[in-house]
Amino acid sequence: MADRYKTGEKAPANGTYEFDGLADGRKNSNPTDDEKHIKLESGETFPPLRSSQETAYWKKTN
Repeated sequence: MADRYKTGEKAPANGTYEFDGLADGRKNSNPTDDEKHIKLESGETFPPLRSSQETAYWKKTN
């Protein structure tokens, strides 16, 4: 299983990360296709889910 990163943590590496559920255990908060993937540089902070501002989990895709 890929590592998961939570809103507020720092990205370990440059890359694209995809939404992998909400921190409260729900898998879907109906994120738009546009917000399901984010690009971060190493050291940038993982954001909350943009539409709901809820704490989310992210996983690296590449």
